[in-house]
Amino acid sequence: MAHETHEQVDAVTGVTTTGHTWDDIQELNNPLPRWWLWTFYLTIVWAVLYAIAYPAIPLVSSYTKGFLGWHSREAVVADLNALKQQRSGMTAKLAASSLDEIKQSPELFAFARAQGKAAFGDNCAPCHGAGGAGAKGYPNLNDDDWLWGGSLAQVEQTIRFGARSTSDQGHSGTMPAFGRDGMLKREELSHVADYVLSLSGLPIGKSADLKAGAKVYADNCAACHGDKGQGMQELGAPNLTDKIWLFGSDKATIMEGLHNGRGGVMPAWHGRLDDTTIKALTLYVHSLGGDQRP
Repeated sequence: MAHETHEQVDAVTGVTTTGHTWDDIQELNNPLPRWWLWTFYLTIVWAVLYAIAYPAIPLVSSYTKGFLGWHSREAVVADLNALKQQRSGMTAKLAASSLDEIKQSPELFAFARAQGKAAFGDNCAPCHGAGGAGAKGYPNLNDDDWLWGGSLAQVEQTIRFGARSTSDQGHSGTMPAFGRDGMLKREELSHVADYVLSLSGLPIGKSADLKAGAKVYADNCAACHGDKGQGMQELGAPNLTDKIWLFGSDKATIMEGLHNGRGGVMPAWHGRLDDTTIKALTLYVHSLGGDQRP
């Protein structure tokens, strides 16, 4: 690679070169425009002044506080306090009213739903989805099909104390692992899976032995799901006849549940959320499915 350092004028542009040439490519001497340079210098000055005026430079165990003493966290706290003050009247009414009284007051009910929607987005949406439609293993809150009951009192109980959580007052009840724990053989699991599918009117194989499945069901499943498979809210046992399936309705999924058991956990929100927020959250969740519950 040839390297030369003699200056000359470019014949095409009429601009002098810097005198540097690499592989017969000459570098033109085109300085940056003055306006661009002054803008660049001003940004440097601005950065220095900003670092002096506001918290900016990290130290070993702290940071520079800034000449103006302004802090974004303090601004957020001030805004939140102002919002709480603005809402204090309605929040006090919400705290002092029962769930039924709130529901009878259009203004208070609208306020509670707005508060509940915000709390739902912050705490419940990661599992149940932003609109409460749920996902595999997480109940859909829009369909009025409730494992533990859908009345206002029942929804509040579930939110407050959870299901299979650390709270002694929460819902309990777990589906046994019939296959893994050796209670049923694989053939029996297959029979009862076919029978359960038939309860919902779903397709079953031609070789299905529904009589054998009905016997396995009666001996092992009816105590929780009921003789006709319509579930039992006291135990959180789902209705097997309504075509609403938490984990899926194909035979392989049903057999997997029979083999390994089921028992999802919902956390207890009592102690994490204040009572007024739980009340608002209850009203919001209760209204998601069209508010057709008692």
